[in-house]
Amino acid sequence: MWNAFFQAADYQAIKPEILVTVFGLAILLLDFLVEKREKYLNAVAALIGLGFAAYQLAWFWRRFAGEAPYVGFDGRFTLDTFAIYLKLIIVLATALVVLISAKYLEIEDAHYGEYYALVLFSAVGMMFLASGTDLIVLFIALELMALCEYVLTGFLRGNRRSNEAAVKFFLLGAFSSGLLLYGMSLLYGIGGSTKLAEIAARLSQRPSTDPLSWVAMVTLLAGLFFKIAAVPFHQWTPDAYEGAPTSITAFISVGPKVASFAILLRILFACIRPLNVEWQALMIGVAIATMTLGNLAAITQTNVKRFFGYSTISHVGYLLLGVIAAADTASPGNRDGLTAVIIYLLVYAFMNLGAFAVIIMMRRRDLIGDEIDDLSGLMARAPGPAILMLIFLLSLAGIPPTAGFIGKYWIFYSLIETRHYGLALLAVAYAVVALYYYFRIVVAMFMKKAPDAIPLATSPGLTVALAVTLGATLIIGIYPQPFIVWAQKAAQPFFS
Repeated sequence: MWNAFFQAADYQAIKPEILVTVFGLAILLLDFLVEKREKYLNAVAALIGLGFAAYQLAWFWRRFAGEAPYVGFDGRFTLDTFAIYLKLIIVLATALVVLISAKYLEIEDAHYGEYYALVLFSAVGMMFLASGTDLIVLFIALELMALCEYVLTGFLRGNRRSNEAAVKFFLLGAFSSGLLLYGMSLLYGIGGSTKLAEIAARLSQRPSTDPLSWVAMVTLLAGLFFKIAAVPFHQWTPDAYEGAPTSITAFISVGPKVASFAILLRILFACIRPLNVEWQALMIGVAIATMTLGNLAAITQTNVKRFFGYSTISHVGYLLLGVIAAADTASPGNRDGLTAVIIYLLVYAFMNLGAFAVIIMMRRRDLIGDEIDDLSGLMARAPGPAILMLIFLLSLAGIPPTAGFIGKYWIFYSLIETRHYGLALLAVAYAVVALYYYFRIVVAMFMKKAPDAIPLATSPGLTVALAVTLGATLIIGIYPQPFIVWAQKAAQPFFS
């Protein structure tokens, strides 16, 4: 029985996760052996581990593209193009966070090895979320990711706002985990199994009006809405973004979103698909509320990290529109909906991390660099970072020829293809609102008077991160075809 559950090939399938875990443990040991001035070696070790994992994932992509997925651990783990694609985004985003973290930790005098270890362990949880097809696997992976995030949010132990944000994040996260676990327990009661495919088979035999199925669906989705920062479970986002170390704000704005959408898509399309009509109606309401609050609340923000918190909420609303389009099985355009979600997650990772890298360049002790006013006159005193921030903000607003335009275009296109014309018009209207509040920062950088000159924080890691994010933002915007093809291949397992 034990041998039937664990096969040798199963360990090959989780080799990227094993590599990242081993390097995370190695960093904890390395931190004891290196002197304070050599703490950057922890970041180097983290990058090496992530590099090995990325190489293995690239090999998996060549191996499984166009072929049947590998199902291991007795049906509890699936390695398909969808999982591999999202894992590559997670690994790349984590590597970029490591690159921008080294300088930030130096500024804050908090260069501890456990920081990088926790980042890697959180990434491991995210990677398992992309492949998990069992409720127990998904819950454990989700909690591994979340617990590391709570600790990292409060990593600046001497900073009151960091500690406060961590406590709020933890308490609300515990509540959402309870909701999620309750929904999972109901699904287990309905299906008699923790495997998503077996639960879906049992749900298809029950009437869509079954109250137990409804309660399971609502509580499960409520827990997941917290993880993706959808309204009305978004309250933690601006506080956590503002109080967390800026490098961790960048991390939790991208990696957990990719992983949480992975579990959301798995559960929606592989588990509760028999309730398609019901959850699609719920999703429409949540998407509209999320776009509305995120876009309108961002207009009044003065703290740049809270600003990006509400910006993230608005982008989650756009992603949910893609999910709605993907759920419309009556239309052939539903494939475009899932493709839109996948390509949007990729471009969002690059443009958001790029913007946070510029913010870290402005960082000084005692919170200097956290306010929009701190960016005033940036063009006059540092044209390079100002132009970089302009490009990333244009991309976040969806202006061509940036990657953000490609992401929004595919969302709009999928909505039109599935005849959700009202949602498409609303999304376009909110895109105009987003253009206004993103240009608040542009006005501050280019048109306001510069305060006293402050030297920028620069490092090789920041330079590389900015080069990668800028290159990806422009290349995807100018020549999107290969990335769209890869996203279509990643969406294929849901329609096989």
